Amino acid sequence: MNRTIQSLLAILIFIYSVSTRAELVIPIVQGVDNPTVIAVSPFAYNGAAPLAEKVADIISADLYRSGQFKTIAASDMLSFPSRQQDVVYRDWRLLGSEYLVIGNVQAIPTGFSANFSLYDVVSQKVVLNNLKVNVGSDALRDMAHYVSDKVYEAITGIRGAFSTQILYIEQTPQRQYRLIRADMDGARPQELLRSKQPLLSPSWSPDGKSVAYVSFETSRAAIFMQNIATGKRTQLTNFQGLNSAPAWSPDGKKLALVLSKDGNPEIYTLDIATRRFTRITNHFGIDTEPHWSSDGKAVMFTSNRGGKPQIYQITLSNRRIERLTFDGDYNAKPQVTPDGKGVVMVHRYDGVFHIAVQDIATGNIRVLTQTALDESPSIAPNGATLLYATKDGNRGILAGVSLDAGVKYKLPAKSGDVREPAWSPYLTNP
Repeated sequence: MNRTIQSLLAILIFIYSVSTRAELVIPIVQGVDNPTVIAVSPFAYNGAAPLAEKVADIISADLYRSGQFKTIAASDMLSFPSRQQDVVYRDWRLLGSEYLVIGNVQAIPTGFSANFSLYDVVSQKVVLNNLKVNVGSDALRDMAHYVSDKVYEAITGIRGAFSTQILYIEQTPQRQYRLIRADMDGARPQELLRSKQPLLSPSWSPDGKSVAYVSFETSRAAIFMQNIATGKRTQLTNFQGLNSAPAWSPDGKKLALVLSKDGNPEIYTLDIATRRFTRITNHFGIDTEPHWSSDGKAVMFTSNRGGKPQIYQITLSNRRIERLTFDGDYNAKPQVTPDGKGVVMVHRYDGVFHIAVQDIATGNIRVLTQTALDESPSIAPNGATLLYATKDGNRGILAGVSLDAGVKYKLPAKSGDVREPAWSPYLTNP
């Protein structure tokens, strides 16, 4: 193994040499200047025993966390309506509320059913009328996130992403590495894999059913694919040197990845069905961190072929390579926005690493974060927000920022460090 590859592997391992117990909590750092005021009345329920989750509280937390809303506490409410005939608009205007969500939950043989409505308090109009959702007995949080998605979209015009999930990596105090899946708010963390060796670069399949990642369990870096539901794992690479940075194509049929099996780190694609590798770059520089364009016709990647790390794009049909970034002496880890119009990246500005977004058509760059050592951006499927890894004091944490930089929040673990966030695609709603 040459010195360049050894150095890259050492850096990757060093990033994860931390002790953690990842349970995420979410304080809002910054919201929009004039948030929409909304009240979510406690949902009615007539069951014999209390519900395991307070559905209205989860909905309020979702909307507040988006940074777009100011929520009214239940303790300040003048009434708790659960039917349209019980809504008194005057009560909610007195509280300054612009919107009101009401609903009720009922037990059914397969779990729970909820009916909910959204009202425009100012115009005294029904926005969403008596929508219904059914979930299993252990899926009250799914119910709440579904309601949040519908309310968020009805008010903002942007599809909600509260029902999505995230992946991240943690290292336990016993120096074991864990691949964790959780709700996008950090709740219900589930261990997908535990290893004594480093785990890196988790990546969701487009259908949300599988994940690809890098594991060092075979004594060198190797890329694995794992079915989330069954836990079945398949090793995809076992070459000498680098095997890193797997990225799924939009149709889920291929992975782009980095291999140094031919002596230098290059970008390859892997046909998952045939296991056929195709080399798509060929340069003496280091090519790494591939990410597919939204239409699957090109692959973005980081390369130092121009002297310092910049982002390039290769069109797969003709192998034409185009440099995309010129502003700054370091741009890396590209992530294309869902609409295909922008690329999010790690951008060095005044000697400090930040997360930035560049308009592909104009080349204009907007810096989104102001913290130091920001890395590993991952965009929500609605394109409104992204997660990234950063530092809070001496601890590694996850943080979120909206694509207009108007909303910012943190997701630190209660102890230790967490790294490498990956936001899921849209998943099946209840």
